Amino acid sequence: SLTMFALAMSEDRISLQPRRSEIIQGLKALPDMIRKVLEQDSKVQDIAKQLYEKRSLLIMGRGYNYATCLEGALKVKELTYMHSEGIQAGELKHGPLALVDSEVPIIMIVMRDHVFTKCMNALQQVTARDGRPTLICEEGDTETAKWGMNCLEVPKSVDALQGILTVIPMQLLSYHLAVLRGCNVDCPRNLAKSVTVE
Repeated sequence: SLTMFALAMSEDRISLQPRRSEIIQGLKALPDMIRKVLEQDSKVQDIAKQLYEKRSLLIMGRGYNYATCLEGALKVKELTYMHSEGIQAGELKHGPLALVDSEVPIIMIVMRDHVFTKCMNALQQVTARDGRPTLICEEGDTETAKWGMNCLEVPKSVDALQGILTVIPMQLLSYHLAVLRGCNVDCPRNLAKSVTVE
């Protein structure tokens, strides 16, 4: 809805018309792209089988996908009661890098956007410390995929819409982890579905 609001607000700005048109075309293509991501459900389930007995999960990304990391970590916590942390990939040297080893499960979102080079730097830092990340990357990006233990590919979209696609594997993973851990996905414990004000 925020994207639609931004499009409405930019309607009379001539300088923004190419960007506006790009986003509108991206929105039109979104349903088919979402279907394509959902087709990877069995692959996500296989990854969940590798992770469900772990105690913690680190999710890293940068740019637009940092919000996806935070949302993915929140979903994992809510449904699986597993410790999960969304980490800004550019902040690795400020503490999170100390957590990386061959045993800690890591998911990294590395898309071919304006922060790709910086994300690749973070990915290389993780693998240099024996990290074995699962990657979420663009469809057909074999160069990036080879750095990961597993890779989930999502179609390329407009950068501002990419988070809609990259969050889907995180939601599927949260669901499968919860099922494998014996958690009730329909009624998570201690989760308030409404906000009460005193």
